[in-house]
Amino acid sequence: MTIVLHPVWSNGVQKLKVVSAPPPKPARGLLPPAHDDQIHALRCIAQLRSKTSPIEKYIYLSQLKDADPAMFYRLCMANMAEFTPLIYTPTVGDACLQYSHIFRRPEGLFISIKDKGNIGKILRNWHRIDDARISVVTDGSRILGLGDLGVNGMPISIGKLSLYVAGAGIRPESTVPICLDLGTDNQKFLDDPLYLGLRQRRPPMAELEGFMEEFMTEMAAVFPKLLIQFEDFATDKAFAYLEAFRNRYPLFNDDIQGTGAVVLSGFLNAARLSSQASGRPLADHRILFLGAGSAGVGVGMQLMSFFKLQGLSAEEAREKIWLVDSQGLIYDGRGPMAEHKKFFSRKDYNGPPMTNLTDIINYVKPTALLGLSTTKGAFDQSVIETMSAINPRPIIFPLSNPVRLSECEFHEAVEWSRGQVLFASGSPFPEEEYNGHMLYPGQGNNMYIFPGLGLGAILARAAAVTDSMVEASSLGLANALTEDERAYDLLYPRVERIREISAQIALSVIRAAQKAGVDRSSDLRKMSDAELLAFVQSKMWNP
Repeated sequence: MTIVLHPVWSNGVQKLKVVSAPPPKPARGLLPPAHDDQIHALRCIAQLRSKTSPIEKYIYLSQLKDADPAMFYRLCMANMAEFTPLIYTPTVGDACLQYSHIFRRPEGLFISIKDKGNIGKILRNWHRIDDARISVVTDGSRILGLGDLGVNGMPISIGKLSLYVAGAGIRPESTVPICLDLGTDNQKFLDDPLYLGLRQRRPPMAELEGFMEEFMTEMAAVFPKLLIQFEDFATDKAFAYLEAFRNRYPLFNDDIQGTGAVVLSGFLNAARLSSQASGRPLADHRILFLGAGSAGVGVGMQLMSFFKLQGLSAEEAREKIWLVDSQGLIYDGRGPMAEHKKFFSRKDYNGPPMTNLTDIINYVKPTALLGLSTTKGAFDQSVIETMSAINPRPIIFPLSNPVRLSECEFHEAVEWSRGQVLFASGSPFPEEEYNGHMLYPGQGNNMYIFPGLGLGAILARAAAVTDSMVEASSLGLANALTEDERAYDLLYPRVERIREISAQIALSVIRAAQKAGVDRSSDLRKMSDAELLAFVQSKMWNP
């Protein structure tokens, strides 16, 4: 075994840790004489592009990552715009739906409800406990807009962690994908002979609370340096677990906080362009949401920061946001509603239920319409033409994933707004030409936020992920546009710059952690911003 000395930080002091080097190249004769890494990279890309469907490309890339992780990440970093839709949204949705049928080999940890009382023992089976720094945890209960997929949700954790590596230089060996198998209420999977999970329905919330308490306690004991990202929990569980654990452990919920941060960033840039066109102050914006689940409410809470940055109070900021669910406009007089919806429930409307989205737009007169409803086509021609009639440059963000659940497509928004739309979606869409001008859609993909947020929290050794750290990640992204990107009215930077962006976000997050007093790497406080940025970049792994 080859021994190398790898620098690590411990209690603010840099030390040298003895680690084994990557395995040496095979002895002569075990590779073809003309084998060359650069040529092999071209071969891998050619093999990838020979596949005829996204799911086949996903399977190929999964096997490449298993066989040659350095090559996988090298190609991913060099082809981010091509790889991201394959290893994460939208293709990961299909990968989850088919997971039990395309399964090759295990990757990650599976903790089932039947492991209660022995969760610590299961966690200690992980082969790289000392290296663990970041875990993405899902229970598969609300995967993207696809619903309860049970253990088939594991590709979500795997895909997010691949983006941590590619987008922020988190070391592959420090990632821990986890799927909590708590059963499924999806009868299709319960009846599927190939389904890999427990064949039982999900237990009541009271039973799950005890399981989650044990799980989080054991995670902290087994992995003391771990940051945890909760992913794709059903709405009630997402809010409950975030509230229960966020002040006790370093964790965040990407659906609530990450989505909110990335949308806030895109909205900041869209609002500036919209106000330039209308002449109205930034504080005059009004936001209408279609969708009031964990993502919708979480984004709404994050967007309150936009109005508070304009000098409004928290209550004034809340009054700028309206929510619509499957029953229409959410208001107090409508009757009983889920607890998480009450925060944005309107007190200033007491009329009959309002269910038609075009009617609601005419009543609210929003400058921005955001979709987190997973309802394909909800933003139809009437909706977008109405938004365009009251706004010179309407802000339209259909954020539901995958593409087949998006509230509208870019070409529709361009046509129906006569090319004036300020557009960002959850999944990628191609650019469109309109009246001789090329228009570019924004993609409000959480991968702009969570890699840098996670990297900053890990390097700061944050005891908790505060609201100020999440907001810092959002502002860092909003300010990352280059002059060239601004010239094209882009709302988000080009994804090819993700590592540069992640480093800047990590710096902002570390500073926010320091101000909040949750950082435990006190030596970083002494660094200037330039020194801290150089430190962050030095910690980013390259294949």
